[in-house]
Amino acid sequence: MVMSRSPQIPDESISHKKVLAIAVPVMFSNISTPLIGVVDTAIVGQIPNPSHIGAVAISAMFFSLIYWGFGFLRMGTTSLAAQSVGAKNPNETRAILFRAITVAVVLGTSMVVLQLPIMTAGFFFIDASDLVESLSREYFEIRIWSAPVTFVNYALIGWFIGIGNPRFALLVQVVLNLLNAALDWYFVVEMGMGVKGVAIGTLFAEVIAAILGLVIASLSVRKLTVTDDHSAIWNIKRLRHLFNVSKDIMIRSLALMFVFAWFTLQSAKNGDLILAANAILLHFVTTTAYFLDGFAIAAESLAGRAFGAINRKSFIKVCKTTIIWSALIAVLASFILALTGPWIINILTIEPNVRLIANQYVIWAACAPLVATWCYQLDGIFLGATWTREMVKSMLISTSLFILVWWLMTPLGNAGLWLAIYFHFVARGLSLAYYYPALLDRDLPVKILTNEN
Repeated sequence: MVMSRSPQIPDESISHKKVLAIAVPVMFSNISTPLIGVVDTAIVGQIPNPSHIGAVAISAMFFSLIYWGFGFLRMGTTSLAAQSVGAKNPNETRAILFRAITVAVVLGTSMVVLQLPIMTAGFFFIDASDLVESLSREYFEIRIWSAPVTFVNYALIGWFIGIGNPRFALLVQVVLNLLNAALDWYFVVEMGMGVKGVAIGTLFAEVIAAILGLVIASLSVRKLTVTDDHSAIWNIKRLRHLFNVSKDIMIRSLALMFVFAWFTLQSAKNGDLILAANAILLHFVTTTAYFLDGFAIAAESLAGRAFGAINRKSFIKVCKTTIIWSALIAVLASFILALTGPWIINILTIEPNVRLIANQYVIWAACAPLVATWCYQLDGIFLGATWTREMVKSMLISTSLFILVWWLMTPLGNAGLWLAIYFHFVARGLSLAYYYPALLDRDLPVKILTNEN
């Protein structure tokens, strides 16, 4: 249903410069998330035992599944905050921040309380060596305590991007990433604490980053022109909308993480060497995904504002402009990975057999941005318009196809596993593209064009 009419964003405001002003800081902010895993892998890779890399890979998979499952705290906050800015409703902009932080703390604390059953359930499905499993459990028992602050960071970063201040999100993530690298190095290399040191360093870094983000958010709220009435924060209708959007995004995120968890688990069944090699290559995929997601999040923010202002022309221009930039960057990313992949592999591990296997499959990771950029970008557009129900449908379709292709291609071994990931990317892009025209006409009908300036 079309939202009530409000002041509109002029179409001219959606320019390449506007997109880049949001996308560039977001890209650098985003890549710091997978870089935490890359740094962890690189540091334990200095230990001449592939089991340590495998343990970090298993642990990172767990926390990706857990934390990314709650990615709605970032994505939902961005889209709703952007729509409130487009609708020129600062009270709602403030309320969205308070709601998101409250939900983040409650959910994060629940994860800490439930850590034992979560860990038990997770390791039930692990088929790795005893040493890898033991090290993974050690990592998990420490890093799970970061859940509340990690979720708060998601909410803060989403709000910063939604209100059009991506530089604040970049600052928080840069501080997080630099502290993570420094503390990991200290605890692992200097103190000799191994995988346990990686978990402790990451935990401390996430706590400090959350404190910084809360200070910045507090200062930003003071600049909003708001009333003293805080009752809107707990508006039942708004809370229900937040719940519905969050539920859809969570289902979508869990399905996505199932795909990558399945990829990691199948790698583990093929031995510690394949697991370590695929863990390194998967870092290539996730790092470029987060980098390309800068334009998806720019689309989410700008499309959300256009959607909140009921401006079809601006919405369509956001879609076209961000897709063009995303495609160009995807070509560049694949070219760079194809050239530098072997060199990066040698940095991330000193184990010769892991290097050999990773180099055999590096082309799969290098070409992933070309195939995946379309679904990344459409995700951002759909989030900005809060078309989350269709996102769930798309993800369930593509996840089912992933399992089918993996099963059919099992005789190809590791190559078949990578091929299944490719089919997953393609199915996501095609299904979202199929839903787009009808949703656009439903919520931003053509007749609006005749009333726009």
